[in-house]
Amino acid sequence: MSDAQPIEQVVELPTWAAVTDRRRTHIGRVTALLARWAAEMRVGDAERRAWRDAGVLHDSLRDADEVLLRELAGATFGNDAPVEILHGPAAAERLRREGESRADLLDAIRYHTVGHGGWAPIGQALYMADFLEPGRKFMQVDRAWLAAQVPNDFAGVFRQVVRMRLEWSLREGKQLYPPTVALWNAVHG
Repeated sequence: MSDAQPIEQVVELPTWAAVTDRRRTHIGRVTALLARWAAEMRVGDAERRAWRDAGVLHDSLRDADEVLLRELAGATFGNDAPVEILHGPAAAERLRREGESRADLLDAIRYHTVGHGGWAPIGQALYMADFLEPGRKFMQVDRAWLAAQVPNDFAGVFRQVVRMRLEWSLREGKQLYPPTVALWNAVHG
């Protein structure tokens, strides 16, 4: 990767990935944010690679066919779960079938849309980066400020992001899944 190329242009996805150019750009921004935090927090090499892999792979099946998503995701969130939340479990299952054995990475990818109460830091970081990445158009100033605070107050920003995401879900009348409730209880219990 040359210094002149933005990361969102050089993210290498697996051959089975199904993403639009717009989604690839989002993946690049999430990956860049995770890389920045990992560097600023002096995360160890193995964990840093896992954070990068989480960023690259979290939306790798975001634009896949519904039939494939449902087949791979199984009943992770129930058989009638909306297709919009199936790409995480589907990607995690695809990776598991290909031999990926890092359980924390798989859980980060599997639950990145709904949250999980038993996450390791990689899951928490991905959940925050997916929400705080600078390409999203809502609350840009607030989200940029939170993103800048992550290396100094990881747990505090995580709690705030969980609260913001759950408030939005409730306001929009979205279903809360058991892993989401467990996340809330783990963070605020």
